[in-house]
Amino acid sequence: MAPARCCCCCCCWGGAVAAADAARRVLALLLVGVLCAWPRPGALASEHYTPLSLLKQELQHRQQQEAPAGGGCSPQSGDWGDQYSAECGESSFLNFHDSDCEPRGSPPCDSLLSLNTEKILSQAKSIAEQKRFPFATDNDSTNEELAIAYVLIGSGLYDEAIRHFSTMLQEEPDLVSAIYGRGIAYGKKGLHEAIESFKEALKQKVDFIDAYKSLGQAYRELGNFEAATESFQKALLLNQNHVQTLQLRGMMLYHHGSLQEALKNFKRCLQLEPYNEVCQYMKGLSHVAMGQFYEGIKAQTKVMLNDPLPGQKASPEYLKVKYLREYSRYLHAHLDTPLTEYNIDVDLPGSFKDHWAKSLPFLIEDYEEQPGLQPHIKDVLHQNFESYKPEVQELICVADRLGSLMQYETPGFLPNKRIHRAMGLAALEVMQAVHRTWTNSKVRMNGKTRLMQWRDMFDIAVKWRRIADPDQPVLWLDQMPARSLSRGFNNHINLIRGQVINMRYLEYFEKILHFIKDRILVYHGANNPKGLLEVREALEKVHKVEDLLPIMKQFNTKTKDGFTVNTKVPSLKEQGKEYDGFTITITGDKIGNILFSVETQTTEERTQLYHAEIDALYKDLTAKGKVLILSSEFGEADAVCNLILSLVYYFYNLMPLSRGSSVIAYSVIVGALMASGKEVAGKIPKGKLVDFEAMTAPGSEAFSKIAKSWMNLKSISPSYKTLPSVSETFPTLRSMIEVLNTDSSPRCLKKL
Repeated sequence: MAPARCCCCCCCWGGAVAAADAARRVLALLLVGVLCAWPRPGALASEHYTPLSLLKQELQHRQQQEAPAGGGCSPQSGDWGDQYSAECGESSFLNFHDSDCEPRGSPPCDSLLSLNTEKILSQAKSIAEQKRFPFATDNDSTNEELAIAYVLIGSGLYDEAIRHFSTMLQEEPDLVSAIYGRGIAYGKKGLHEAIESFKEALKQKVDFIDAYKSLGQAYRELGNFEAATESFQKALLLNQNHVQTLQLRGMMLYHHGSLQEALKNFKRCLQLEPYNEVCQYMKGLSHVAMGQFYEGIKAQTKVMLNDPLPGQKASPEYLKVKYLREYSRYLHAHLDTPLTEYNIDVDLPGSFKDHWAKSLPFLIEDYEEQPGLQPHIKDVLHQNFESYKPEVQELICVADRLGSLMQYETPGFLPNKRIHRAMGLAALEVMQAVHRTWTNSKVRMNGKTRLMQWRDMFDIAVKWRRIADPDQPVLWLDQMPARSLSRGFNNHINLIRGQVINMRYLEYFEKILHFIKDRILVYHGANNPKGLLEVREALEKVHKVEDLLPIMKQFNTKTKDGFTVNTKVPSLKEQGKEYDGFTITITGDKIGNILFSVETQTTEERTQLYHAEIDALYKDLTAKGKVLILSSEFGEADAVCNLILSLVYYFYNLMPLSRGSSVIAYSVIVGALMASGKEVAGKIPKGKLVDFEAMTAPGSEAFSKIAKSWMNLKSISPSYKTLPSVSETFPTLRSMIEVLNTDSSPRCLKKL
């Protein structure tokens, strides 16, 4: 196995926090329509629930889950998301954690539910009295119980909320507010269950706008664009001025690559709510992505002027907007500069990149702002597809098709036609550049003409990924300030946090679980050989990650509230040598909540080791590629294919970029294989993530075998050799944005 990554998914250092904040904001948006003033309906229920009885049952249920404490190593910080020391414990791959709570500190050792019972009851009473949830009844006791469940959702206690609603529904199956509320809670646990709940609520109440809105968001999270669009449309047919639906639909359209349509939703949202920060930020972002910098920066400035009040927490949009404005100014200034003559990683100040990648507040000492917009540099104009020459139209259509093969068929990954085109063009440009290199031609990169190196190959894909979505900082981590790099950048992703499951990676839970079990057995074989059989028998009964912690506590006194398992990546360059892989962390509190996460730490030393491995593979690849150009032997082509996949295997394990590593690396695979005469014809299987396949493979050979099993490689079409040069056709940012903006669907569909 090998290091893990946030794909985005979201890079950590605050990226993980940002992702969590984004998830909370979506949930908050879904709840806005719940915890607000609703019209007083007629009686929907007559069943009497004992006031607070269900909440007391939940409290008892949680208290029964408490586990005995043990001993172990102390963590560096009390926050679940922070890093833990990897220096304690006798094993290089298995370490133990002390409790991550303080008796009187933060986070507390006691259950959130037990500590906040009075607060939950107080909030619920207020909500119940005002009937600030959908379809309140005429029964005060029922309303109190409904309100408690909704407050449990707002407190992050989704399991308790689900049980609370379910108990109520056992008594009254048609209680529409409970059906809908349970769907909201299910949304953090399993999207399919949430969808069924929202559908059931709509059977009870066909004009339930918020149920349509929430159903649309659930489908969007599932990656089903068509179903999400239909549900959002039904909500807007009931109320064309429903701001939350306009906002959610606009965000979905932006991440689908339909920027013009997204912009219409954000503009309508702002007509109804002029101070809506999310719609204002997304309006500015949409304009900038399309090259309309004057309107984009105007919208960004409005967000910047909306300073939070004293004691008020700044919104994520407020925290991000200055980075976007500065980056927008930089992009505008370089719209017509040849892409080969400048380097974003070198030009942007180190402290700016560091803070942006870590999603930190814009508090940068001695920062000099980018120059304002220059009047002589005009915005990007719309380019009709028909205005391109026929051979360029063919190039665009081929790119669209190649890019669609890079789509993940996994919950949480919405198809993005803009990203598809960008990465398809990246793959074609990589193909052309690699082919030139194998024929001893030089390339021009960053103002210099020289032979192409492996980094130049990835930089081609990086530039296309950057411009496809300027909201995300796609930056090389080894180009960060030396001080930051020496401390290391942690790429971190939560698989389970508390009661929230990350559905994107569910396919890999079992694989990681088996790996952890193997490591535990190795550990006990070395440190507790007499008890190995008993440990093995206990592990055979473990079928969920959540059940591992009690086993570890039972058989190792050093396991108090957590442990880590470290992985290694075998070297091809030096047989027997291994590099640091990723760290799997499992921690838990006293009442059963767990954190199950994976992370890598990108340090200067680790980066140099991986670079040496990739350098050696690229040198071998270039030599064999030159031989392949002069030969038609199958063995040569197969060797080149394996070298390409091995090189990218180490890139995935290194994860050297702040964002976008997964699709960038896959576009390089596709492009380099085409240079070798092979075309990827197969789609990535449902549930599979290429980066996680590399990170969980035992070695490069295993990853190559897995990847080739779905790629369905075939001989490249001869027509690819006659396609125009991508770098010469789109030599500037302006020309890149123009081609990403143009609508090719009618013509390209005919060609297919």
